Amino acid sequence: MRTAIARWLVRLTFLSLAGIGAAAGQQTGGTQASPPPPPLRLTSPVFTDGSTIPVKFTCSAQPAAVSPELNWSDVPKGTVSFTLIVHDLEPHPNKGSEDVLHWIAWNIPADATRLPEGVPATADLPDGTRQGKNIRGDIGFRGPCPPPGIPHHYTFELYALDTKLDLPATAKRAEVLSAMDGHIIGHAVLIGLFHR
Repeated sequence: MRTAIARWLVRLTFLSLAGIGAAAGQQTGGTQASPPPPPLRLTSPVFTDGSTIPVKFTCSAQPAAVSPELNWSDVPKGTVSFTLIVHDLEPHPNKGSEDVLHWIAWNIPADATRLPEGVPATADLPDGTRQGKNIRGDIGFRGPCPPPGIPHHYTFELYALDTKLDLPATAKRAEVLSAMDGHIIGHAVLIGLFHR
């Protein structure tokens, strides 16, 4: 009788340990959760992050600046559109909270992976992209144009959104940011420097 009880206890202990081991394996081994996807990435073939923006894309260009090519990858699942905002971090006109806006575009299609060099300065592009006004009140890209001195930091920000923005081309940056609120599922930054 004691032998039977002893065997039963050994068997129960073995089964308990096997169950603990299996549970631990599920947490750390066999059925591990897949790693998170890589973050949205923004690059340009004409300058690297933190490097100098070539003159061709600045106000020092002749006859006029064109927008640089931009490429992105690792688009988040569920992306419906992209918004691009390019701004100069250093100046704050009229001592205000906003810096200098050089380019704003929204409703860039979800299947787009790039903006080509020299995007036309029109409010509406054939693919549905809408461009707003820059600091000078012109539609589209305005090249970096800091006063002589230290380099300024031109920040290219790409946002992946789970919606399209129902905004006219006359929308200001604050209105675009407000419409984006609650819809941002990815964000990438590329910074270029320029000085004269």
